[in-house]
Amino acid sequence: MNTNHIRVPLVEPGTRPKLNAVESRILAERGRISLLYQVLLNSEPIATGWEAMLTAVRNRTGVPADLREMIILRVAVLNDATFEFDAHVPHALKAGFAPHKIDALREAVVPAALFSEEELLLLELTDRMTRDVKVPAELMARINARHDPQGIVELVATVAAYNMVSRFLVALNISH
Repeated sequence: MNTNHIRVPLVEPGTRPKLNAVESRILAERGRISLLYQVLLNSEPIATGWEAMLTAVRNRTGVPADLREMIILRVAVLNDATFEFDAHVPHALKAGFAPHKIDALREAVVPAALFSEEELLLLELTDRMTRDVKVPAELMARINARHDPQGIVELVATVAAYNMVSRFLVALNISH
């Protein structure tokens, strides 16, 4: 993998003793220190906070894994974050999200016939939060009708967190 295009240096794991604790936490949660984390390790506080927040979003909420991965993939498409998209396809497949639906997420407007009512609602939320930032009251009313406050916070946090991830990746030119 050619990493010359990345806009900051990579931190080789194990080369900075002051990062041992955060590297250990990343390894424990992720099983490896990915290219993204090698960039994040340029700032110990950011790497630490990032790992904690994204671990909570990915592994500790009540958002079903298939819906979480659908949201992540859609955010990646909308923000042209190919690294993020490619990194999450295996997670989506493992969660049972169908390959034809993964392909459909690449469309400017997803084909409604392929998705359930709940999936379409969450894709609408994802698209509005990502494209417009502001979520119309009518859409939030539909979200509130289907989800409790904890679920709403977790869904919105998932969309928001992965917008942060994708924008970080794109700004620093982290791709394949």
